[in-house]
Amino acid sequence: MKIGINQPYFFPYIGYWQLINAVDEYVIADNLHYIKQGYINRNKIQINMEPQYFKLPVHKASQNKLICELDTALTQEEVDKLLHTLQCEYRHAPNFERVYALVEEILKYGLTEEGKNLAAFLENAIKLTAKELGITTPIVRASKDVPLDRDYKRENYVVATCKKLGATEYVNAIGGTKLYFQDFFKANGLELKFVHTDSDISYKQFKDDFIPNLSIIDAMMFCNDEQMEELLNQYELVDGYESPEELVEE
Repeated sequence: MKIGINQPYFFPYIGYWQLINAVDEYVIADNLHYIKQGYINRNKIQINMEPQYFKLPVHKASQNKLICELDTALTQEEVDKLLHTLQCEYRHAPNFERVYALVEEILKYGLTEEGKNLAAFLENAIKLTAKELGITTPIVRASKDVPLDRDYKRENYVVATCKKLGATEYVNAIGGTKLYFQDFFKANGLELKFVHTDSDISYKQFKDDFIPNLSIIDAMMFCNDEQMEELLNQYELVDGYESPEELVEE
């Protein structure tokens, strides 16, 4: 069984969804520390046809707290502001009404008592977006669905989670090639792969010059179901480094 694990991000880019689509079960790692200036509470969309951040406010954000220990700072005013931004920037996109309705549903969940928790909010956002994308991979949240017996760090956290779920293969985002190594995972009975998104991935936006690495919101605004399915499959699973020594020698 293939397992993917990653922190929950706010409407992440296409590679995040390719990872979810590539595995048999996906774990939202909300029992890791919050990272400021990362993608847990923000992502990029087109604003004035340039890549700009679209942000989720977080109450007393701190890197000393776990993601699941934090709350959003969403208010009706904040929700209206975010939706107004989408309306101004994407109202002429072909799929505006459908995607706007999805984002509105997700943001309004953040106004509920349960949805105030950052991890619960992001879990709901990821699950609803995955459903809209036609991704059927089961998605679980680490803090409530995959509790570990102690605090593990980095690759040990990944291995412990995989073993808890009975995985035989772990698939990571491509950015982890300098963090996770084949030898360590083989020693723990796991195959290790990385999702490498095609470098030429693109779709028609407002202008001819393609703006890459934007939030999935942007792709969904412009791509129909068939095009989105193609984007989700424009990747390959690749091997990483055998060991840290191989990385040093490069």
